[in-house]
Amino acid sequence: MAVAAEYLAYVIDQLSVLGGVTSRRMFGGVGLYRGEHFFGLIADDVLYFKVDDTNRPDYEREGMKSFRPFHDRPQYEMAYYEVPASALEEPETLADWARKSLAVAGRSDKRPARRKL
Repeated sequence: MAVAAEYLAYVIDQLSVLGGVTSRRMFGGVGLYRGEHFFGLIADDVLYFKVDDTNRPDYEREGMKSFRPFHDRPQYEMAYYEVPASALEEPETLADWARKSLAVAGRSDKRPARRKL
């Protein structure tokens, strides 16, 4: 899940319209944050944004796929979808997609923590 420094810089630049977007290296990829909200990730130079039932249809309409971190377990998917290239190329459009994912992240941050058994 390597991420090229140039690609990361490009994504952060494209997201500069939002202001305050930061990145953190994690598990070979990169997490994207705005404040405390983890709303996106980059893996293998592919940008993914957080989804739930409110914005998943937008990605599916564009034919985008979910993030599957384990090649040997393709049935395991996470609540992140690949961002369409057309959105990535236009900062304002990308910001619109990112805002929806930030809203998803904000809602998921408010859910009660799961109890450990």
